[in-house]
Amino acid sequence: MSDKTKYQLEFVIQSSPQLLYQYLSTPSGLSEWFADNVNSRGEVFSFIWDGAEEQAKLLKKKSDEFVKFTWLPNEDDYYFEMKIIVDEITKDVSLFITDFAEDDELDEAKMLWENQVGDLKQVLGST
Repeated sequence: MSDKTKYQLEFVIQSSPQLLYQYLSTPSGLSEWFADNVNSRGEVFSFIWDGAEEQAKLLKKKSDEFVKFTWLPNEDDYYFEMKIIVDEITKDVSLFITDFAEDDELDEAKMLWENQVGDLKQVLGST
């Protein structure tokens, strides 16, 4: 398997960090924008898109700050992380996405995140 490239995206979200965190860390919140349906058993989350199921393990989380998952079966050190950053001066809330993709799938992966975060903004009324 070829190495994946790490990439990061930033999105300004008009929401409180507390509300945004609920949409990043809970099955009900994630199923509003990230996948068609999301279930969890402990630290293992099942994401369902068009009837296909993928599982991810919750590696770390910090309330109102970030969640970090790895897809199962665990592939080396690859993960995806959604981090909430609040600008100290302007109080603007940003969502930082860190993920990995094959070089030939990088543009497609970024576009997928942009579409999904677009859905998140609509759910939050942040468009």
